[in-house]
Amino acid sequence: MTTTTPADAGALDRYFHITARGSTLGREIRGGVVTFLTMAYIVVLNPLILGFVPDSTGGYLGGGSGDGSNLPAIAAGTALVAGIMTIAMGAVARFPLALATGLGLNAFVAVAIATRSTWADAMGLVVLEGIVILVLVLTGFRAAVFHAVPRQLKVAISVGIGLFIALIGFVDAGFVTRIPDAAQTTVPVQLGNGGTLAGWPVLVFAAGLVLVVALWVRQVKGAILVAIVATTVLAFVVQAVFAPKTWSLSTPTWPGAIADVPDFGTLGTVSLTGAFSAPGLGVIATLLLVFSLMLADFFDTMGTMTAIGAEAGLNDEDGIPPSTQSILVVDSVAAIAGGLGGVSSNTSYIESASGVGEGARTGLASIVTGVLFLLTTFLSPLVAVIPSEAAVPALVLVGFLMMQQVKDIAWDDVEIALPAFLTIVLMPFTYSITVGIGAGFLAYVVIKVVRGQARAVHPLLWVVAGLFVVYFAIEPLTHWLT
Repeated sequence: MTTTTPADAGALDRYFHITARGSTLGREIRGGVVTFLTMAYIVVLNPLILGFVPDSTGGYLGGGSGDGSNLPAIAAGTALVAGIMTIAMGAVARFPLALATGLGLNAFVAVAIATRSTWADAMGLVVLEGIVILVLVLTGFRAAVFHAVPRQLKVAISVGIGLFIALIGFVDAGFVTRIPDAAQTTVPVQLGNGGTLAGWPVLVFAAGLVLVVALWVRQVKGAILVAIVATTVLAFVVQAVFAPKTWSLSTPTWPGAIADVPDFGTLGTVSLTGAFSAPGLGVIATLLLVFSLMLADFFDTMGTMTAIGAEAGLNDEDGIPPSTQSILVVDSVAAIAGGLGGVSSNTSYIESASGVGEGARTGLASIVTGVLFLLTTFLSPLVAVIPSEAAVPALVLVGFLMMQQVKDIAWDDVEIALPAFLTIVLMPFTYSITVGIGAGFLAYVVIKVVRGQARAVHPLLWVVAGLFVVYFAIEPLTHWLT
């Protein structure tokens, strides 16, 4: 953005560059609210992922006993850390990016680490992973790697993430589902249930998608927020009249209580060194687990901030977002905070793109999102009844908007087109941003070598390619070394 902040602008405008980035106070507030609504599911989902997994001693995170009694504590911790770190992102980096417990990372922590040690040990490894990434940021290595990536590969990352979040929207709404016996069929996913769309929740999602698209093409202000609110009301009406039982996450019925006193029982559940001596792990396996966590966190955020910056029109001609170093520092601290909070690594959320689609361009939107997360520690009963079917149509629309950048890739140049293709398709196909980035980087290096242009590859890309070889081979390496 080349616009400058007017001399007579208020302190808030000057600090966040609201006018300079072509935004308004109203857009920032709406964008922050929309981002929260598309991310609020994590407050409900994270406890379901972490709360029912016993560690190697039979203990449950938050002091539960396997009956779900620990879920409120995990929900409160999830909202607290997300709120604090999202506010930090807005205030320090002044970038429209929200953070919360990373999906995929939380499942990895629960299954790969906690079941082989204790929950305190698992959260300790999350803290160590965050510290390592923070050191890499402060030494400039993380930013240097980002600058070494060719611009068109950064574009491919944004496009791939667009397809990825659109798929997340369709899956969370039940419009696309996994086939239960996928091992016995060549088709891993299907339309709706059994290849057909059935059930009121899917209809609510479809109505929300039609509404958000209609409002968007009519250029209605606050289109995404209006659509989410209207679809939520529709969901409550449908539940009251027809009482369907197939909502993907939360049933839209008015809760018995709107607010409750939060229980922060997960905070401080940390042992930094316990995993190294755990019978189910050991030193080598523990180091490999930390490496896996680190690499996923390392590149997920790079891809996410690139995509958000591109969608907001904030990136420079090399595809670099503003305040890159500050963004990476806050994200690294968020990983540490997630471990200390006992809720798994916190990372940047691509759902922030929904707020950008609503007009958010500055860190003020992140502060709005963060404050709403903090309020959620008290209002978790209310947030828990908003169905994802009402929020995820926004992700499908934003996926389309991010897909439009695909025109900036030189598809007639195989050296960049093939790596870009792999980056784009493997993100949704593997349900992983990191896998898409890794495949693209490796393909880029291999093609350069095959064409006799190895010297044209940036030295840091050689390092990253080697790290991704280890990442993709982590399972056999773990078995071989342990």
